[in-house]
Amino acid sequence: MRFFTALVSALLLPLGAAIAQDYPTRPITILVPFAAGGPTDTIARLTAAGMGKSLGQQVIVENATGAGGTIGTTRAARAQPDGYTLLIHHVGISTAATLYRNLSYDTKTAFAPIGLVTNAPMTIIARPDFPPNTLKELVAYAQQQGDKLTYANAGLGAASHLCGMLFMTAIQKQLTTVPYKGNGPIMNDLLGKQIDLTCDQATNTTGPISAKQVKAYAITTKERLKSLPDLPTADEAGLKGFELGVWHGIYAPKGTPPAVVQKLTAALQTALKDPTLIARFNDINTEPVPQDKATPEALGAVLTSEIDRWAPIIKAAGQYAD
Repeated sequence: MRFFTALVSALLLPLGAAIAQDYPTRPITILVPFAAGGPTDTIARLTAAGMGKSLGQQVIVENATGAGGTIGTTRAARAQPDGYTLLIHHVGISTAATLYRNLSYDTKTAFAPIGLVTNAPMTIIARPDFPPNTLKELVAYAQQQGDKLTYANAGLGAASHLCGMLFMTAIQKQLTTVPYKGNGPIMNDLLGKQIDLTCDQATNTTGPISAKQVKAYAITTKERLKSLPDLPTADEAGLKGFELGVWHGIYAPKGTPPAVVQKLTAALQTALKDPTLIARFNDINTEPVPQDKATPEALGAVLTSEIDRWAPIIKAAGQYAD
């Protein structure tokens, strides 16, 4: 049996190489498991345009939404491993492995990673008249008030949900969680002083923060944002070790020929060096990852470590999406 398997593999290697040599011969589709117009969709469309230039074929973005991103992810996992159906996903791909206890795929093994794309920061913000003025004051106030405070998120598995779980774990206090159907309604109610606190991507919050429509406490990544230079990182502001970036990566289905993966990775790296893409990423308060992160090895390592990181946090919170 081992001899037969080895023989089949040996026969398929030249076939895979031949396919990769001609690849791509038709348009490629990148599935986005979230709605059009959101940060992941925007990042996908900018990246797809850059990759298409390098590959000499159109790279089409298709939104396949529902069930916290798992519908589009399932579709990508079941696609033909020929390099013509890809997936772009954010940190939620790693948390879904625990949030959804009956996934039809194994997140760690269902995909061939192509590379990381970007790592967008989040901001911890509150209604404009919220009493605490610094992150240290916020932590102390939240520990004192507990479930009297309301924390809004955009639903199970959303980045705001993850940030809230991480914050409550860090301060060892549960707040009253209020789920919404999106970040837009959250911001409306925050501005209207209907809720106390949330955590959202800087893409959505830079404007309200700059206009002082909300009270901002910290950025959730290691470095400050150029567009918000006075906003400290959570670590700087006293919440040591608190870090959450909304990282995005591109994947192909498991079994995609290595030579095809290599071509896609090269196209991704070329796209991320394009000045137009860099400028557009800056417009949404993010930037491309360094070239050594836009690799299958880097994305695979991040995916595995993030699954392991979030599993105990989600289990301790007892919040599941199924």
